[in-house]
Amino acid sequence: MAQPTQTYASHRRFIPIYHFFVVPVLLINVVVTAIRFVRDPRLMTAWVVVVALALFFGVLYLRFMPVRAQDRIIRLEERARLERILPSDLRGRVGELSASQLIAIRFAPDDEAPELTRRTLNGELKTQGDIKLAIRNWRGDHLRV
Repeated sequence: MAQPTQTYASHRRFIPIYHFFVVPVLLINVVVTAIRFVRDPRLMTAWVVVVALALFFGVLYLRFMPVRAQDRIIRLEERARLERILPSDLRGRVGELSASQLIAIRFAPDDEAPELTRRTLNGELKTQGDIKLAIRNWRGDHLRV
């Protein structure tokens, strides 16, 4: 099955059941239990607030941890790719790129990556958004967690 074309506007990954159901329901649960505690400040209602908070933050971390691990893998992959495709004057400077810069550069095809890397190292492109917006021919990442 062919993947849809990915662009700057469409590259963010939303998992509808997680982002639009689970997280909002758990957040509303925190608010509801906190209101219940304010109205009835007993040990048991306080405990329910603590459990609601634990569930909410636990679910957030269940998403955060694999994304963080994937970012580490992307950083490693991009360093290896840049070592292979960059001209010799830039190859030795790959270590100066931050993890977020490497994560953004992954969307650039091999023919655009050297110039984007140069512009990033020279301070012209500072943020992930700056780098991503400078990419002309987007290289999709359809395997993002």
